[in-house]
Formats: sequence, C-alpha cells, structure tokens
Amino acid sequence: MTQALDLAGIGIGPFNLSLAAHLDAVDGVEARFFDRATRLEWHPGMMLPGVELQTSFLKDLVTATHPTSPWSFMSYLVSQKRFYEFLNADFSAIPRPEFARYLAWVGENLSSLRFASAVDQIDFDGTNFRLRIGREAVSARNLAIAVGLKPNIPAWARAAASDQCFHNAQAANRLDRLTGQRIAIIGGGQSGAEVLLHLISSDRFAGREIEWISMRPNFLPLDDSPFTDELFTPGYVENFHRLPQGRRETILEQQLLAGDGASTSTLKAIYRRLYTLRHLSEEATTVNMTPHREVLNVTREGSEYRLIMRNGFDGAIETRAVDAVVLATGYAFAIPDCMAPLMDRIALDERGHYRLNASFEVEWDGPDDRRIYALNAGRLSHGIAEPQLSLMAWRSAKIVNSLLGRAHFDLDLPDPPVAWSSRHTAQSLHHLGTSARMTESGAR
Repeated sequence: MTQALDLAGIGIGPFNLSLAAHLDAVDGVEARFFDRATRLEWHPGMMLPGVELQTSFLKDLVTATHPTSPWSFMSYLVSQKRFYEFLNADFSAIPRPEFARYLAWVGENLSSLRFASAVDQIDFDGTNFRLRIGREAVSARNLAIAVGLKPNIPAWARAAASDQCFHNAQAANRLDRLTGQRIAIIGGGQSGAEVLLHLISSDRFAGREIEWISMRPNFLPLDDSPFTDELFTPGYVENFHRLPQGRRETILEQQLLAGDGASTSTLKAIYRRLYTLRHLSEEATTVNMTPHREVLNVTREGSEYRLIMRNGFDGAIETRAVDAVVLATGYAFAIPDCMAPLMDRIALDERGHYRLNASFEVEWDGPDDRRIYALNAGRLSHGIAEPQLSLMAWRSAKIVNSLLGRAHFDLDLPDPPVAWSSRHTAQSLHHLGTSARMTESGAR
C-alpha cells in the first residue's frame, strides 16, 4: 500500500467535483476521487429537449469562493471558444446540456479523478481509512462521501415497476419506447413538468391521452424571488444549522416550493401548448391536468396499471386505468454499501441520516483528526440548499478549510440582509445603539 492520501473522495458528481476543483488550488494536499462510472455524466436520463438549468451559471463549481480558478464555467466557455456567442444568446436560463458539458470538461481535465474505479469497501485500521478498489488497496486520512441521491420509488409503486412504469431518471431513454395509449405522470415538480412538456410537444405522442397527477393543490412554480433566494446563501445555512432538529424539519416542510417547484418558463410553455391543443390543433391528443391527488396505490392488471387516488379538493377516492406510468417522485438519501464496515461507528439521526456538524463532518467515534465529510447528505441539518447546486462552491471551500485546519478560502461574509435569528437581531440592535451613542457623543 502506498503512502496515505490526505483525502479520498467516493463518487464523482458535481459536488465532489467541486471539492476536487478547490483542492486543485491547494499545494501539498494529496487527494484522489473515485467513481465506478467511466466518465462524468450528469443526469443523462433527464436530458430531454429544451431542458434548462434552474440555477444561475455563476453558481458553478468554484466561482463563489475561488473566482480565479481555471475550473469556472467562464473558463469552460473560453476553452470551447464560444464565450461571445454565449453572451449574445442572452439565455434567461441556460440549457442544462451546456452545464452538463461543462461538468464533463472539468471531469476530463482534473488530474485527481479516477473513473472506472468502484470503491467496494471502506474500513478503518486504527490509523487511516482503507479503501478496497478491485484488487487495489488505498489508504486515506480523510473521506469525502458524495454518491448522490437515489431515485425514489414510493412503496405503493414498487410492485408495479416495469419497462412501462419507471422513474423519470430514465426518461430520456425510455419515454420514446412507451407503447400504450394512456400515460400518467405522477409528481408535480420540475421533472414531472419536463416529462409532460416533452410528451405533449412530440409528434410521436400525438393522439394519446396524457395525465399529469400532482399531490400539490395546484401546478405551482418554483419560488425564486429575491428573499426566497436568501435561503440559498451561507448566512442562512449557518443560522439554520444552529436550530434544534425538530424546528429544522418544520421549516423544511414550509419551504418546498423554494427548491422543488417547476420553472415558470416551463409552466408557461405547457399552458401555451395546452391552448394550442385545445383550440388551434386538429390533433386528438387529450391532456388531463389533475392536481391535489394523493396516489395511494398502483397495481398492474395485465397490460394496464390501475391507480387509486384521494382527491384533496373534494375528498373523493378516484381510480384511473392507464397503460404507462412515469414516476417523477424525486430522490432519496441512501448510505453507500461500501460504508458497511464503518456503520457501527457512525452516528445517525432518527431518519437514518448522518449527523453532521457545521463543516459537513460526520459524527463518528474515530480520532478527531480523521474525518468523514458527507456532501448532499445534510438537507435536514443544513437546509433546503444542501441538495442544490447553489452552495456547492461554498460547501467545498468550507470542507477544505476544515481539512487544512485554517482559512485557506476566505468565507467571512457580512450578516445577511434578513434577520433570521434572534441572535442576529440582537447584534443588529446593539450595533445601532452603539452607532447612536457615538453620534450623540460627536454632536456634543
């Protein structure tokens, strides 16, 4: 076994890629990142025509904390010789395939990445972590776990899963293979909206019956107004992390549309297409928009799927018979199997999630100078921004500072414009009082 790495990363998606890009700027740190995939592909199953990024391209891998990094989105545009064309295109929201190509470009060029390297097992030998990667053994002082979330197949749909009943993570490869006349999309967020828009815009599905089912009381837009966007800032995350867990859970329930609504542009495109189909087209396509329905069960009966739903508007129980089901039902946290040898040493909360400190360190019973960092695993501890792209650069810089034991990246920011906590309010009032006394003293 060679000399121990300072950090081993498990998983190479956007979040560990951001961490690798930050560490690339730090001399003297030996880090390697491993993934079973042969290359970086970001949500290839959802790269439907016309899909857009819901986040500003400035919230890339590095810009928020290391704007001079060679791994920024702007550097990518320059390297591809289309900086001016990108500016002239004046995208209100950039195409998601463009951001995916940016991530792939970084993945192809960072020297610390090791693809086609599945981590089979991680243990701790009393001094360092030991990673088994095929026949190779790798030793590391610290870990960064960023394996991403898993497609969520609700319990009521698992028995019905098939090539005609699948999660939207496979949409790009499977939608055009649907053969039935009646198609149901379950889930009212951005993914469900994109699947619906694809189906009602494609000539392949002309004349079919398509239904969009959402548990939400309406087909609601993402709330990206300025004060809601404050939820995606370091100041808010730091305030949120200090709250008791019960209060954090209550607040998260209230913030659903801040991170999981459909883009207004997508909803407008759907409504305009509905108008065309209803009033200006001779197509026989039928589109049923059914919000406020909680799906209770899906069963397969021959070639049909029977849906049982509760109507939240009038309380009625409804049934539907369809030929295909697309589950736009989100993603769920999961601990990777390779962590099994360590699990009796790791602290989990009541939901089976890691307990994380403010620097994204997992609570465990090992030495204080041997850390396990978890990325995209702290929605309950760090707030609604944790699974989003918005703060990945800040989180990476925070982890690097923790790893080094010093503030390599300057993360000090002024207090946010919104007084989230009483602590913040008290400090502001104290500052105002001090300023007033100084003014009075100067006047005298």
